[in-house]
Amino acid sequence: MRDYTVENVLKLTANRKPNFDNLLAVLNKKTPARPTLFEFFLNDPLEAKLAQADAGKVLSPPDGDVYYQQKIKAFRNAGYDYVTLDASTFGFKIEEEGRERKASVSANHSSTIVDWDTFNSYEWENPCDYYDGRLERLKKHLPDGMKFIVFGNGGVLENVLRLTGFDNLCYMTIDEPELVQAIADNVGQRLYDYYEQIVDYDCVGAIISNDDWGFNTQTMLSTEDMRKYIIPWHKKIAALAHKAGKPAILHSCGNLEFVYDDIINDIKFDGKHSYEDKIEPVEQAYDKLKGKLAVLGGIDVDFVCRAPIDDVFERSLAMAKKTNCEGFALGTGNSVPYYVPDEKYLAMILAALVE
Repeated sequence: MRDYTVENVLKLTANRKPNFDNLLAVLNKKTPARPTLFEFFLNDPLEAKLAQADAGKVLSPPDGDVYYQQKIKAFRNAGYDYVTLDASTFGFKIEEEGRERKASVSANHSSTIVDWDTFNSYEWENPCDYYDGRLERLKKHLPDGMKFIVFGNGGVLENVLRLTGFDNLCYMTIDEPELVQAIADNVGQRLYDYYEQIVDYDCVGAIISNDDWGFNTQTMLSTEDMRKYIIPWHKKIAALAHKAGKPAILHSCGNLEFVYDDIINDIKFDGKHSYEDKIEPVEQAYDKLKGKLAVLGGIDVDFVCRAPIDDVFERSLAMAKKTNCEGFALGTGNSVPYYVPDEKYLAMILAALVE
């Protein structure tokens, strides 16, 4: 049986030097110099273990720069060529009175903006007021060869939904389309400004426009409404990254079958992350997207959690061999939340680390 332990992973990555060019090759739909890993985020206890933190020293974002320093070390020790992080605490304030915080929240939890009166009274904030130099302070902690990949506090559709609630938004698209446009434009412009302030930094290798668009069967809004309200802002954000010479990655859950043409040919995202077996296994997605869009991650989270550990390793290894990592980076289909067994995650990444 293989050694699916943190200690073994650390042994294998000790002399593995980070090189962001590997991920750039993947995003350019080419073959990297070696198998390459991609993950949106891990979880704090796992990062503490990978970073070899003092026993029990699990950090979280409120811990400030020391938390991000631990995250950098964890990603490096696991074999990644980058680390993901948010550039600031900027977000959109929502009405949370009576909202019980749980592991999952209804898409109808909010009703902050429901009409023109609540729209006009909403206090839109400037992302530039939130940036405090986080990247400049942390870049000195980046190992040679590593870069930051910056993500936002949700994307255009996610934040519109947080402000309106899903049912309200659906009614608005029929009853008040001008209001939907005004909300989307205010959200989109601020996310554009958020990325604009950091995209030219040398330490930033790419950006992630993270915005869940779909259910298991379709996008949350109609294709027409996606193209009217949401996609134009992603196109602007991707163009912003490309103007700076940086790739733009879409992280989006859900069935995006009817908007893949928009993702590839209109927005021109370089890579797409988030895949789920019950929608389309990553093996099939890769066959469809090869040469058009880099496939990042894809080993279904439910599979990683439930399958025998050797099966997790073997499927991950088979995917790396199938693709030769041409336009593919190995990782989970979504992320590594706390309920993913550490040893299963380690079995997955081990497939990219073994000779």
